[in-house]
Amino acid sequence: MTPSDDETREHGSDEPTGRHESLWMDTADRTDYGPLEGDLHVDTAIVGGGIAGITTAHQLVDAGQSVAVLERDRILDGTTGRTTAKVTALHGLVYDHLLEHFDEERARQYADANQTAVEHVASTVDDLDIDCEFGRAPAYTYVESSSDRQTVRAEVDAARRLGLPASFVESTDLPYGVSGAVRFDDQAYFHPRQYLLALADAVDDGADRGGIFEQTTVDGVEDGSPCRVSTDRGDVVADAVVVASHFPVEDDALYFSRLSPKRSYVVAARLAGDALEGMYYDPMEPYFSVRPHAGEDSLVLIGGQNHRTGHGGTTTDRYRDLERQARNRFDVESIEYRWATQDYTSVDRVPFVGVAAPQVSDIYVATGFGGWGMTNGTAAGLLLADLVRGRDNPWTDVYDPTRFEFGASKSDLVEHNKHAMKHLFEGYVESHPGLDLSGLDRGEALVADERDDPVAAYRNGDGQVHAVSAVCPHMGCLVTWNDGEESWDCPCHGSRFDVDGSVLDTPAIDDLDAVDVSSPDQ
Repeated sequence: MTPSDDETREHGSDEPTGRHESLWMDTADRTDYGPLEGDLHVDTAIVGGGIAGITTAHQLVDAGQSVAVLERDRILDGTTGRTTAKVTALHGLVYDHLLEHFDEERARQYADANQTAVEHVASTVDDLDIDCEFGRAPAYTYVESSSDRQTVRAEVDAARRLGLPASFVESTDLPYGVSGAVRFDDQAYFHPRQYLLALADAVDDGADRGGIFEQTTVDGVEDGSPCRVSTDRGDVVADAVVVASHFPVEDDALYFSRLSPKRSYVVAARLAGDALEGMYYDPMEPYFSVRPHAGEDSLVLIGGQNHRTGHGGTTTDRYRDLERQARNRFDVESIEYRWATQDYTSVDRVPFVGVAAPQVSDIYVATGFGGWGMTNGTAAGLLLADLVRGRDNPWTDVYDPTRFEFGASKSDLVEHNKHAMKHLFEGYVESHPGLDLSGLDRGEALVADERDDPVAAYRNGDGQVHAVSAVCPHMGCLVTWNDGEESWDCPCHGSRFDVDGSVLDTPAIDDLDAVDVSSPDQ
């Protein structure tokens, strides 16, 4: 039975409404693949069990390779399990940007890669007979202000030039008016976990000598002939390694300086009337996204309120603000679910997929999907499977991780690194001058200078204090409190940690150290 709004107010009337869980996580089986048990030799090792890693693995197993997928936690529990799951080649206003800052050939590669990804998902659903709520729908990028209308027209022109199914429209089935919109016909949506769990089962069943290994933490990747992946459960020796761990666990190519972390929020709202037909995206900050849910006619997924990780104030308010937007724009009967997600956007808005760094030859990477991981992640899997097997792929140049497009990168590159350096040097000044837990109420947290190591402390609903080092082990920035998810988030490069210090999101691969503090209220 679906919980009511009142039943999901876990900590009182101020709690945002809706079950605090991803719809996809709640409505699909959980996995229980075992961990790696000792050393292993396979053709290809894949680090990370999201859409890019599982798609790559499925392609390679189909080609007859032995594959090991290594996942720190459970596969499909990260960003892939918290997406809005639009399967579309329409990514905001990207194509005019690509024509201006890249070139027509590479813009066409990006267009072809993502449109191919839409059809690859569709054909895979048919071929494997996957019950994953797959449906076709038009996708729209729209603007409400007449001053932004020309940007939409320019995007339509760019997309048509690249062979995409684009048209300019002024009317939609939204219950409010728009000034103009790009429309792509015959796009899609699905249940991402149900789709990828079917692929994962095929990988685990068909992987000679390998398979899927959960609860296995990778702590190092070495290039060579062969390559070696070191984990807390043993070493994996492989001819090639694909690092698809959201943010690369090895960062020889300085991805931390070229990937900006962002968080965004989703609510699943039950409408009083019928749901929408199309999928919608307003690209103006902080953006607004809507898509129907195929499982129930009156349920829609509404996303927005994006901000840089570790910045932007209380995240609990982000849920409230998103619900307020939803209720202002639609006849909302109830909020059924709410969840947050994190993604990385490259400084030139195109993911990094390919050989990980100039100094390596058999280590590959997939990262920086910028919120469009269902198609970019699928395209990454197809591209990486070709590269690992020594085959040519027509999309290699546009996704090349070693590229540097100055015109497309300069503003975001400067802004991203300015934020990171500012917090690195000012974080210590802004923390509390000493650790005093006497005024720390239940549900509250603080960062304080204590001895030689700043401390991050949180008192839970039972009054227990969890205290850990406040210094992110990635590059030494001070973490900040995320009240919406009850986590410690690094505002420099997006690492996230649970209240006990365990890693939730890379680039950090080491946990925050526990700190022994005394509190009379514990």
